Amino acid sequence: MTTETSITEPKGALTIRTLAMPADTNPAGDIFGGWVLSQMDIAGSICAVERVQGRVATVAVEAMTFIAPVKVGDVLCVYTSIERVGNTSITIAMEAWARRNRLADRVKVTEGRFVYVALDEHGQKRVIPR
Repeated sequence: MTTETSITEPKGALTIRTLAMPADTNPAGDIFGGWVLSQMDIAGSICAVERVQGRVATVAVEAMTFIAPVKVGDVLCVYTSIERVGNTSITIAMEAWARRNRLADRVKVTEGRFVYVALDEHGQKRVIPR
């Protein structure tokens, strides 16, 4: 198979990998898009926490594109990269790739851009260290 998504390499650092299970399916039998979005939010927050050196909260999903379905048994791999660091917010670009049948055959399934805000110990916005 030589589709554009199967020959392109993922961008960013591999942040999480998880197995798509039958309990995560929609009525059509594919993995529910909300499950994929939540895995991406987890990966984005891991990346953001490492950069801001503390707690973050998701404040926006600026972009989310579903490219191909995730199937039961796929290993969902989420890659993250820092796109922008502001005074109190950080934007993380993400790509989700599925390894079909838990093998090396990767297919890009989703991409998105999430914004997180750095929080202090009281849950208030704080300045991100440079």
